[in-house]
Amino acid sequence: MTTDPRTGPPSSGDERETLRAFLDYHRATLAMKCEGLGDEELRRQSMPPSTLSLLGLVRHMAEVERAWFRRVFEDNRAPMVWSDRIDFQAAYDASASTRKEALGAWEAEVENSRRIEREAGSLDVLGLQPRWEKEVSLRMVMVHVLLEYGRHNGHADLLREGVDGTVGA
Repeated sequence: MTTDPRTGPPSSGDERETLRAFLDYHRATLAMKCEGLGDEELRRQSMPPSTLSLLGLVRHMAEVERAWFRRVFEDNRAPMVWSDRIDFQAAYDASASTRKEALGAWEAEVENSRRIEREAGSLDVLGLQPRWEKEVSLRMVMVHVLLEYGRHNGHADLLREGVDGTVGA
């Protein structure tokens, strides 16, 4: 990682613009942590007993994007990306995955999430969260996904340091 390609969130703006910018910043952070790494480096796991890897995080975030945008606002029965049942843990097993496959799936889900958010009339639009069998707002979904990225990007910092000794951004 030589340069920081991320655009920082605005210091002022409306709620939707701010949420969108923070989500994109965190998405760019995950991509930046994977920058310049090949399949083996991306599959490198943290210290035992953890099996967490950068590629596993990318796969997991593809599931998060799909579960919280596509399944809530478009198709409650959309299949998971990496498993045939609702199993978010399956995404973490990146042992047979490649950079192209994982990043391609994640990028596709991010673009779909962005489209759903852009097309929504407001942050108050409701969708059904099928696992909870409750309606949730776009606002809640954006905040939840933002928190997921924040948590997992902390892991990505440590995993990247384990690969090449860089300091977290």
